[in-house]
Amino acid sequence: MLHCLGKVMRPAIFFSGMLLVTSLTPALAADPTGDWQVADGVANIRVAQCNGNMWGAVVWEKEPGGHDANNPDASKKNRPTLGMPILIDMKKKADADQWEGQVYNAKDGQYYSSTITPIDPDHMEIKGCVLGFLCGGETWTRVGPPIPAGPANSMAKGMAPKGGTAPKHVAGAAPTRTTGSVAGQKTAGKPADAVGDICLLPDIAGLAH
Repeated sequence: MLHCLGKVMRPAIFFSGMLLVTSLTPALAADPTGDWQVADGVANIRVAQCNGNMWGAVVWEKEPGGHDANNPDASKKNRPTLGMPILIDMKKKADADQWEGQVYNAKDGQYYSSTITPIDPDHMEIKGCVLGFLCGGETWTRVGPPIPAGPANSMAKGMAPKGGTAPKHVAGAAPTRTTGSVAGQKTAGKPADAVGDICLLPDIAGLAH
């Protein structure tokens, strides 16, 4: 009887496991947090939940040393593009795996109404519109794992990237909570994470809390 029972239970357990995996897939696909490379590959954007809403900031640049030269605010023209907020206060839409808010376009220094929509666990669509029309968009590719929300809805402390170790802080920088997600994280000799927890960046912390 025990052998017969075992034969009956194995398919049931396997089937239950398949249901569990299937039920988890949509949740993974709908998580916009983590590091994403923009369509043209010139930058990575870290998306994190800060005080309940999604924010995104530049955490890696193909050509380091950029500044926000096209910002109409003269006081921000010398602001480094590394660490600059790109996705602004994105709120989740009801009954949809989509977040809406604003996106900052450093090429013209303007803000646009925007939405971000995870397509699958490794791709996310971002769309921006001017006054409700002239909409355009692109697809970002994931380069860093999702970010678990911490006690203050920011990054989990000491989280390491897939297949790597927790990053070292940049010399002279204040300690921050980081994910260590940077471009090239799957290769040896990857650079230290110079940005860390984007929720602690002054341009985000002052607005998100």
